[in-house]
Amino acid sequence: MGTIKQGILGGFSGRVGTVVGSNWKSVHYMRALATNVSNPRTEKQQCQRTKFSKAISFLTTITPFLRVGYKNYTTNQSAFNAAMSYTMKNAITGCGETLAINYEKVLVAHGSLTIAVDASVIVEDNKVSYKWTDNSNAGDAKSKDVAMLLVYNKDKKEAVYSMNVATRSDAKAELALPASWSDNAMAIYLSFCSEDGKSVTNSICLKNDASNDDSGNSKPGGGPGDENDNPLG
Repeated sequence: MGTIKQGILGGFSGRVGTVVGSNWKSVHYMRALATNVSNPRTEKQQCQRTKFSKAISFLTTITPFLRVGYKNYTTNQSAFNAAMSYTMKNAITGCGETLAINYEKVLVAHGSLTIAVDASVIVEDNKVSYKWTDNSNAGDAKSKDVAMLLVYNKDKKEAVYSMNVATRSDAKAELALPASWSDNAMAIYLSFCSEDGKSVTNSICLKNDASNDDSGNSKPGGGPGDENDNPLG
């Protein structure tokens, strides 16, 4: 039985007939009860579930990073759900044996702050060396914007990241890697967050090694991904 807490015109929680009421961050929602499906395992449904599972597996390794990277999309949802929505719509391709994440289209940070320019990475001696051009004062870029570094190990399904080792004006940074990651396939990203924490850039994929998990979506050595202005779902 549903409970109406704010009068007949207010939101409600629980089930009323064929409608279920709920709320998230003081926003009220209503949805119809799901109808019985005679075949809940159609090819399309199985494909969607596999895509969902693959996105979850990737994003859960970087959840704390996403809380910063997607903080501008948390009005009516969590940062993780915002990242999930974007990834499902823009960075997962194929189905069945061809299903894969296109890491160059992934955004581990999503925002309107001015992005890094001329960025590159070198991986050697169990560390990633980042370089970029200091473009402070271009657009809304500031010298004290904080560099957000992230490396995802595509073979081990693990990630390392840092959000406090350098600023935009430093024009370089380093991120240590586990010794056991030697020769593993990696996807490497760079983004920035404003000093006050209110704004972030879109992330850039600076390296995208080919792996057996890519089903043809990756290129050896990778390269900077395009700035992606697609709207968040």
